[in-house]
Order: sequence, then structure tokens, then C-alpha cells
Amino acid sequence: MSDVVDQDALVSRAAAMVEAAKRAGADACDVVAITGTALSVDVRDGKVEETDRAEGDDITLRVFVGKRYAAASSNAFSDMDALAERAVAMAKAAPEDPYAGLADEGRLLMSLPELELLDPVEPTAGELADRARAAEEAGLAVSGVTKSGGAGASWRLAGVVLATSHGFTGSYLASRHGLSMTAISGEGTAMERDFDYDYRTFLEDMDPAEAIGRRAGERAVRRVNPRKVPSQTVDVIYESRAARSLVGHFAGAINGAAVARKTSFLKDRMGEAVFSPDIRIVDDPFKRRGAGTRPFDGEGTAAEVLNMVENGVLKHWFLDTATARELGLTPNGRAQRSGSGTSPGSTNLTLEPGSRSLEEMMKEMGTGLLVTDLIGQGVNSVTGDYSRGAAGFWIENGEIAFPVSEITIASNLKEMFARLVPGNDLDARYSVATPSILVEGMALAGA
Repeated sequence: MSDVVDQDALVSRAAAMVEAAKRAGADACDVVAITGTALSVDVRDGKVEETDRAEGDDITLRVFVGKRYAAASSNAFSDMDALAERAVAMAKAAPEDPYAGLADEGRLLMSLPELELLDPVEPTAGELADRARAAEEAGLAVSGVTKSGGAGASWRLAGVVLATSHGFTGSYLASRHGLSMTAISGEGTAMERDFDYDYRTFLEDMDPAEAIGRRAGERAVRRVNPRKVPSQTVDVIYESRAARSLVGHFAGAINGAAVARKTSFLKDRMGEAVFSPDIRIVDDPFKRRGAGTRPFDGEGTAAEVLNMVENGVLKHWFLDTATARELGLTPNGRAQRSGSGTSPGSTNLTLEPGSRSLEEMMKEMGTGLLVTDLIGQGVNSVTGDYSRGAAGFWIENGEIAFPVSEITIASNLKEMFARLVPGNDLDARYSVATPSILVEGMALAGA
């Protein structure tokens, strides 16, 4: 891949930017330099609609002058002195932040772990088009599918370098392959659409294009002729694709920045049981070929696998250096770069699976709702109040009876977490990974 991304040159440019910031008067600084390329092909009705290739560079310099800091970015590596001078001038005019500064030197990563982040396979536009066509053909072959909403295949490669003024330099290359297909079923005003997709670090790990297309078609067909159901209190199963949002809400609530701002409904729950005793949630920055895998965090510090929840008990916040200082805690290597600075966040966050399959949970539930899609963002991060539009399937006698739509499900996340039961169908492909999830006793607003 050296002919696509020159990592040595990227490291040299980042080091030069650090020196430019020192010359401009920065007491300390760090630099994130990114370069990469991306290729995507969109297909509809067997014909290529669009082929897009993008190549670009980005450099972000963060400077500290005392306890003041600022950041400046550019998409070109030329005129580094001018960029550094602007950043330092901005920092001198910024208000003081008592928690600002680079990570402590003793926490810097000394040697980079060997991680599987780079797939040597670089597809051509023709190969991407063939995958997209194969997915679309498989979707259109499903009985009941009336048209294609299009299919797309993509590939990207990024080189990342982080360099700091107190001695850290780290770099890595990361690749990503993607494929998606959207299918449409029904006719006229009764049309329904759904999709399926896969995104992986290595092409060899991706589901076959035909399987992705077929699932998209099957999902679209089973949504035809949805009904409404009356308002009631009901047990709800979130299909794994929809269930990721619940774990995402949990991740937001244990973000140290939200805790410091007192905008998290879990801000006072450290060390307490938040879930049932059999729940374990793990954040693993070193997961093999994981979507959130990385050798170092956004500050160059070492990280470790953390059991965020153990036996149902909340054990950790996600912390970067500044947030940890504000909370009087120790950073845990969860810094992510965001605009002018860092913010804490998860890496590969996994709700570990339970023992029952989706079908077994449905049979034990008897009557209830299977959620496959969620609409809107009706979650109050301060109180935990939860209200989302939903679509899916009504379950009777433990089996799917008919599709439903135009409903709202509501509860409070604190209560939902306490009653949460995971299935055994873990979908581990994404940076937030969950199985299907059963939540008992939610309010359903329908017809």
C-alpha cells in the first residue's frame, strides 16, 4: 500500500508541524495528520450511476500557551509556519482552561501493538461495480420485490499520524470495505423499502454480495401491508440492528464529558447495579479487525480492555486526559479527536450475548413487539426518558403475525437497562456490537 499512502512522508510532515508550532511560541502542541483515498460505485438497475474517487490530506494542529489552547486545520501540508502562527495567536486570545494540556508523559504508549487494520486488497472500480450488481440482482430476485433502490460498494484507505511536542509519534494505516443494497416491495402508496449492508476491515470477512442483496429483498417484502396496533404496555424485542442504539445510549451516558457536565442520567451511578447481574459490557480497543480498533488513542496514550459493566455493575467512565482531570480520575485511553481537541468515547463496545436465540425469546414472550427500525431521536440524556418512533412486527403465540408501523415506544432508559435481556445472536461487525435485546413492559402508543 506504500504506493497509495506514503506513511513515512506523513510522519515527517507531522514532525515538521510540531517544530513550526514551537517556533511560533507554543508551550506544547500535538498534530494529527491524515491522508487517504476512497473509491465508491453506485449501481441502479444494473447500470453504474456514479463512480467517485476522492484523495485528500488533512492536518490539525492543537497548541497550548499556558492553560489556553486553540486548534487550526488545513487540507494542505504547505505553509506550516503560517498555520502555526494562526493557531498560537488564537490560543493567546482564548480563555484559560484549568484542565487543558497534553497527556502526562508517563501515560504515553511506548511501543505500538501489532493490529490487523490493513487489508492489502485494493479493489478496482470495476470490481466494486460487479459486487454492487451482484447484490442488486440477488435483491431483485426475491419474490415480491418490485424495484431496486440501488446498491453501492466502497473502499477506503487512510493513513493516520499523531505527533506531540513531548515525544510521542505514532502512525497506522487502516482500510474499510463496504457494500449495501436497498430493495422496494409493493406498488403505489403501499410500497415499502428496506436495506442490508456490511462493512469490514478485510474484504474476506464480508458477507457475499448475494447474501446482502437477498436479505435486503426479504426485509422489504416482509414489511408489506403494515398494520397499527392499539396502545398498551408490551414486551419489546429489539432486533440486533436496532438494539445497537440502546447500547449507544448507554455509551453516551457513561461518557466522562457528559458526567462532568452533569448531563448524564447515570452520573451518580458509578459502582452501582445498572443492569441485571448477568450483564457484561466490554470495550476493547484491540479487537481483531474491529471497526473501532486502534493502536493508540487520540492523545497517544496506552489503553486496555475495560469491562465497563461487570455483573450488571457500572465500573468505568470513558475518559480522556482533560475530562479525567476535571473529575479527579485517571485517564483510561479513550480520547478521540474531535475538532479543536479531544473528547472521550468508546472503541469496540460489546454487550456480551445471552443464552437464548431470537426465536426462543419470541416464543417465551408470547405476545409483543419485534422492533426492526427506529425513527427520531427522542431520548433525554439528562433524565433517561425514552420515546422513539418504531416499525417492526407483531408477535402472537411466539411467532411473527404481521408487520406494524406508525407506533411509538416509550419508557425510561434506567428502567429499560435494569430489565434488559440479551439474546445469543451477537452481531460483532460494528464498533457498537449487540445481540437482539428483550425489554419488558414498555409503553406502546398506536391506534
